[in-house]
Amino acid sequence: MSPLITPSELAELAGPAILDVRWKLGGPPGAESYREGHVPGAVFCDLNADLAAPAGPLGRHPLPAPGAFQDAMRRLGVSGSRTVVVYDEADSTAAARAWWTLRYFGHSDVRVLDGGLRAWISAGLPVAEGEERAAAPGDFVARPDGMPVLDAGQAQELAADGVLLDARAAERYRGEVEPIDPVAGHIPGAISAPTSENVDPAGRFHLPDFLRERFNTLGAVPGVRVGVYCGSGVTAAHEALALEVAGIQSALYVGSWSNWVADPARPVATG
Repeated sequence: MSPLITPSELAELAGPAILDVRWKLGGPPGAESYREGHVPGAVFCDLNADLAAPAGPLGRHPLPAPGAFQDAMRRLGVSGSRTVVVYDEADSTAAARAWWTLRYFGHSDVRVLDGGLRAWISAGLPVAEGEERAAAPGDFVARPDGMPVLDAGQAQELAADGVLLDARAAERYRGEVEPIDPVAGHIPGAISAPTSENVDPAGRFHLPDFLRERFNTLGAVPGVRVGVYCGSGVTAAHEALALEVAGIQSALYVGSWSNWVADPARPVATG
């Protein structure tokens, strides 16, 4: 089953838990956008508060503790036996973080609304305003390790022995600009693979064959281990989602560049 769902499929789906995960680095606040208009029945999921622990040496968006994540998902109405649909404004960058984190903590049925709220509105489907809460708490049980992860040492090894994809914009990979982290550049041996190339101009994912060819060209072929990272583990989840759509498994370096550069002894490449 594809991890993606279309607006028409969501409109016909019986009883899903729907999470609005709109978020942008530097704003505007996703909760404000949610209150202005959202998929009916959706509750707002705060990426920083619900899908990450506080920033620190592990990175800007480290994984939340299992108990904290479980509590957040139950508050949002998530149950283990209930399909969860996640979405953001359009390109699924933030929604992919929710998809990946739910999968990591053991939820087996998570779908991403392809094209986000923009696709929902374009399909002529209704939008609700204000704030909604889950009708009843969920019973989700967080069980870690449902998705493969990398630490800094494993990411470094994979860059040498497999394929490590850098999901950030190409200019950040090359070290020409770095608007967030204190050091510019990339993990030596990593390959630039911006997430912007996973989707079309409307924010919908390219077809599986297109994505498979893209990643094959970058070296992600059968028999080769694949890892992904970005600035803080958010857009890397988008890359992992695109790889899954293409039928390719990957491991995610959750700390990503923000964790890598926390240790000044780790090497940095540019260009």
